[in-house]
Amino acid sequence: MKQTLQRCSLSQGCWVAVPPPPQALQKGAGAGAGLGERRCVFLKGSMTMATGGKNSEPSVPRYTNRLINEKSPYLLQHAHNPVDWYPWGQEAFDKAEKENKLIFLSVGYSTCHWCHVMEEESFKNKEIGEIMNKNFVCIKVDREERPDVDKVYMTFVQATSGGGGWPMSVWLTPDLKPFAGGTYFPPDDRVYRVGFRTVLLRIAEQWKQNKDALLESSQKIMEALLIQAEIRGQAQESPPPSEEVMATCFQQLSKSYDEEYGGFSEFPKFPTPVNLNFLFTYWALHRTTPEGARALQMALHTLKMMAYGGIHDHIGQGFHRYSTDQHWHVPHFEKMLYDQGQLAAAYTKAFQISGDEFFADVAGDILLYVSRDLSDQAGGFYSAEDADSYPTATSGEKREGAFCVWSAEEIRALLPDPVEGATEGTTLGDVFMHHYGVKEGGNVSPMKDPHKELKGKNVLIVQSSLELTAARFGLELGRLSALLRESRQRLSAARAQRPRPHLDTKMLASWNGLMISGFALAGATLAKEEYVSRAVQAASFLQRHLFDPTSGRLLRSCYRGKDNMVEQSAVPIQGFLEDYVFVIQALFDLYEASLDQGWLEWALQLQHMQDKLFWDPKGFAYFSSEAGDPSLLFRLKDDQDGAEPSANSVTVTNLLRAACYSGHMEWVEKAGRILAAFSERLLKIPVALPEMARASAAFHHTLKQVVICGDPQGEDTKDLLRCVHSVFCPNKVLMLADGDGAAFLRRQLPFLSSLERRDGKATAYLCSNFACSLPVTSPQELRTMLAPRASGAP
Repeated sequence: MKQTLQRCSLSQGCWVAVPPPPQALQKGAGAGAGLGERRCVFLKGSMTMATGGKNSEPSVPRYTNRLINEKSPYLLQHAHNPVDWYPWGQEAFDKAEKENKLIFLSVGYSTCHWCHVMEEESFKNKEIGEIMNKNFVCIKVDREERPDVDKVYMTFVQATSGGGGWPMSVWLTPDLKPFAGGTYFPPDDRVYRVGFRTVLLRIAEQWKQNKDALLESSQKIMEALLIQAEIRGQAQESPPPSEEVMATCFQQLSKSYDEEYGGFSEFPKFPTPVNLNFLFTYWALHRTTPEGARALQMALHTLKMMAYGGIHDHIGQGFHRYSTDQHWHVPHFEKMLYDQGQLAAAYTKAFQISGDEFFADVAGDILLYVSRDLSDQAGGFYSAEDADSYPTATSGEKREGAFCVWSAEEIRALLPDPVEGATEGTTLGDVFMHHYGVKEGGNVSPMKDPHKELKGKNVLIVQSSLELTAARFGLELGRLSALLRESRQRLSAARAQRPRPHLDTKMLASWNGLMISGFALAGATLAKEEYVSRAVQAASFLQRHLFDPTSGRLLRSCYRGKDNMVEQSAVPIQGFLEDYVFVIQALFDLYEASLDQGWLEWALQLQHMQDKLFWDPKGFAYFSSEAGDPSLLFRLKDDQDGAEPSANSVTVTNLLRAACYSGHMEWVEKAGRILAAFSERLLKIPVALPEMARASAAFHHTLKQVVICGDPQGEDTKDLLRCVHSVFCPNKVLMLADGDGAAFLRRQLPFLSSLERRDGKATAYLCSNFACSLPVTSPQELRTMLAPRASGAP
């Protein structure tokens, strides 16, 4: 599918699908019955809120629509629009059918900058609201709550407009079939953009004049989409050879790699953990070759440049969504949980491979941010922090990045102290500003700030090494580090006085899974018990709030409610494939970090449920959503690893791990069927599926079972476990055989009973397909067994 994105000249880093030109909107239009003049009936509400404007007092809102009854922070943001919004559901569908009205579907999420812009410009506009209410049934969807709805209509938008993004704006027939769409629309016509008001009126006119042709057109579009979206495997088809897939993926990544700044595009630049994980695995399999060395260099350089860049929040920790420039300097400032989880894992692996404490420090920095700012007191993780905030407590208008940026004047005022031992007249501010690239007039290019929101401001970016900064001011390294640490703490305290960005307190099973993996991997690798404990706390939260023990099924989301209590929707949203996949992965990671077999048992139960709900027995692989929802036009299988890895990519490795822990070899067969179903894509453009390409190596090499026989509290056992956690060995699973014959693992894997401690010492075995190597008792011997011996070795 073509996914060309066009740069939007309206905003820094805005990438949107270009709406169809006016003639395209008129094409195939069809006539229909006249539309009634019925206006929306708004729900009464007593909720008060600020109306905006400087020093405005809270007041009763003029409008309150039915979104006021929802839990999603995104839907609640629109509860006081003059638009008669409906949530996705039967009430809206029935109204469209009964009144013979088209549906306007708007999809976004609460920390989406351009969603805010379109709301301010159009959805808060009384006149535009009247046009919408008169001619359409208007539905709001939080894409993070309902990824199934989002994916169906994003498939349409990408196929018809050449790109995609949010807010997504789609017009549907009363039977939910799309016929026109785009992303952000300005309210009025501009030189190169048709305005939202114009589009609304033209489409309403089409429905009156050319209804039949419009319906016919939507039907043809749907038929084409169904064919295009189908991913099928054949019963006798074999998985593609992993060596070819891995080599092609490496070449494609290498070709797009930015040698100077790292990353895999000019701009915008996104953190791409799926690419970095692939490169780590490629290195592990080819570490004695020039290609292997290059793969590792590409990954480590990218991670270092990101950590030095403005995409990394040097004062408040964590990573912003993406960089609008090639240098990782000026970010789009929102922070997403899924980025923090994946990047914590990536920096942990970088430390595991390189031994460079820099990477361990960055991983710890991310986990500090999540623990402090994205953690619910009950144990779950919140979804995101917004890019926009009020510059001051009295401001009437939010600005992107206001919470994070600095003027040189502010920094000088906060850091006036003279620095003893430095060149004469040097202040703490001088040292800090030099190291972090602060300029008197601001360091953001006007090209990256078309709305002048960052004029005169600085986005902190590490401009020189500690060694060079120390030399510049005649300071010792240790002293410089202490001065910079003190400076960051002062700026952090000052920043805490600013109005905070909006926090999306929705808690999603899938993203919590990614974050649990980040804490568990870091805890095991860095020997930080507090990280493992945080992962355990979050997994327990999932079990309490996002799992139904009666049905054995996961739920998609829950929310921070009144008095900070965890709340659920009136009708809870059932978990999607990605929820199962990321939670199962997290539970495997958590077992390896904690060695609590209860997490293993739950993971295998969820894998059985995933098979039942989502497996396609005819075309193979897993559907993203369950069958049986009449409001979904078709079931999709994601075919791209993007900001998050696709569920089918991760589940290949999950299935292999599940088979190792259970002995159920049908899961290995399923993994092969998935690889076969995506075979064409893996052979031609594996760079679109780097996580699945990585998993194909695990499938062909067979996962190694590292079994430690010993007392969990014994120092000799802990030494062997520390050794396993210190070695990057992507194609392995770890298990502890502690001698308890009644334990879950012993019941699943009878072969464990034959493995014994040697000479009474904790003993390690390396097993493949349940056949094991000779025992070893020293960490040095175990390390030698785990490290690949030659190029291509698993």
